[in-house]
Amino acid sequence: MTDHGTSDREIDAVMRASRALIAVVATSLADVEQQVTPAQLRVLVLIASRGPQTLGSVAEDLKVHASNASRTCDRLVAARMIERGEIPTDRRFLQLRLTDTGTHFLAGLMAHRRGALAEIVARMPAEDRRELGTVMESFAEAAGEPSDEALPAVLGLGFP
Repeated sequence: MTDHGTSDREIDAVMRASRALIAVVATSLADVEQQVTPAQLRVLVLIASRGPQTLGSVAEDLKVHASNASRTCDRLVAARMIERGEIPTDRRFLQLRLTDTGTHFLAGLMAHRRGALAEIVARMPAEDRRELGTVMESFAEAAGEPSDEALPAVLGLGFP
């Protein structure tokens, strides 16, 4: 039993499942690493999941200095995956938004991940699959992940 009231078996099962999930993510990243770095991908997903962001909020989320975040975003602007624009309510700040190119890039990446995950889930026994959604929803909620309804379609909940 751990200090948090969970069994070692429960933690070991989550650790094993996380290795499988990381493998799916790593494979999808390997397919696109010529186009974006992991930090750039984090920026794209951040903007896609939370909407337009300021450079300061991106730097805070990446836990880097604003100059590092600026360089990362500059590369995404050059690749036409994000754009900078004024915030209508406060023109002193710029906001970063996904472009159609960035949206389509993320949609393709997430479609690849969904396909890989679907193959894995399809190999599970039917009785385990019936419980999987409930268990994973509970896990995601405990981790503070937003609900499906709160996420835009580009993150894998149906693509534009």
